[in-house]
Amino acid sequence: MINKFISNRDMDVLWHPCTQMKDHETFPIIPIAKGHGIYLEDFEGNRYIDGISSWWVNLFGHANTYINGKVKEQLDTLEHVILAGFTHEGIVTLSERLVALAPEGLTRCFYADNGSSAVEVALKMSYHAHRNRGDNRALFVSLSNSYHGETLGALSVGDVALYKETYEPLLIRSIQTPCPIDQSLESAIEAVEEFKKLLGERSSEIAGLIVEPLVQGAGGMVMYHPHFLSEAKRLCSEYGIHFIADEIMVGFGRTGTMFACEQASITPDFLILSKGLTGGYLPLSVVMTTETIYGAFYCDYNPHRSFLHSHSYTGNALACAAANATLDLFENNKVIEANRELSKVISEGLKRFAARKEVKEIRQCGMIGVIELQSYNASERIGVKIHRHCLALGVLIRPLGSVVYVMPPYVITPEELEHIFDAIESALNELTL
Repeated sequence: MINKFISNRDMDVLWHPCTQMKDHETFPIIPIAKGHGIYLEDFEGNRYIDGISSWWVNLFGHANTYINGKVKEQLDTLEHVILAGFTHEGIVTLSERLVALAPEGLTRCFYADNGSSAVEVALKMSYHAHRNRGDNRALFVSLSNSYHGETLGALSVGDVALYKETYEPLLIRSIQTPCPIDQSLESAIEAVEEFKKLLGERSSEIAGLIVEPLVQGAGGMVMYHPHFLSEAKRLCSEYGIHFIADEIMVGFGRTGTMFACEQASITPDFLILSKGLTGGYLPLSVVMTTETIYGAFYCDYNPHRSFLHSHSYTGNALACAAANATLDLFENNKVIEANRELSKVISEGLKRFAARKEVKEIRQCGMIGVIELQSYNASERIGVKIHRHCLALGVLIRPLGSVVYVMPPYVITPEELEHIFDAIESALNELTL
């Protein structure tokens, strides 16, 4: 009864993201009372495995004892302070640690509140750095099928058709170059050749190339070979174009390495991090960049050369405490190594779907497993049906249309992973797609 009471109150006042609210007239919103580890629990005691890390943010489980303790400690000393003319030890420590962890050459950290905001920071910083050097480049290139967020600048460099068609009059200029169609070396080489052609025609206009390294998230979990990254970075350097790595989703161990760019042995000009940065606790994002970019703004006072961007909650002390605690867990535990073992379990779980007639493809990159179904009419809402069926079995997954994916917290056990795949298999059997 408590669930229903809170759901009804919710429907009176809330507007949820990525949600057609009318759906919840017949499928009630589920109020969550508490979380622990990989589980979320409602007010009636029903538990759900968080198979998608609550939109890809949670790394070490809900209500993690260690992160909880560090946030509580911080709460007793400093909750927040303006980061203009002031600083605090938490953000200095976090920045030092990120510089030590990130690909060599990324030495400066600029903070924002969330992933989309960080993308905006990187785009503006790239354009402005060129401008400060007397080069007017206002065009950005992204990959086909890409997604970088939903604020206007971030949306502009994405390539999700529905968003672009709806908001096109509001968007800044960008163009797309083909994303590799699969994880093969051959498709990476083909995509590099297309990018090379584009640069031959328009390189003088282009400020930067922005990519989601190795895995395109909201665009359907498309995965590709690291060769594309290494060659695209080489071409960007050759033409004086900034390489912007959006690792909002794939950073912090999701792909099998701490950062996806490591698998291509590259240092981007901008590295964008968020989501897992605080272990899923509090909003925080960071744009890491080089001394060269930083130097383009460093001068005697000149308002036109200064970087014009700020957030009220930049470098929030509580969020920094959660982020430092998250890095502690990486530092004190063999997380990447353990993830590689869990990745083997995901690989085995995916195999059971490979031969099914309704499955187009299975694919994997580290701790991300994907079952892509054959194309269906969008009106059938296959993803919604699978989501609801799995919830009834105690598993939270949220397919992207006909793309069913698994991206759990790193503290999941092999047995719990098996339960997720059991639920997905049950959904496919029940729905007889």
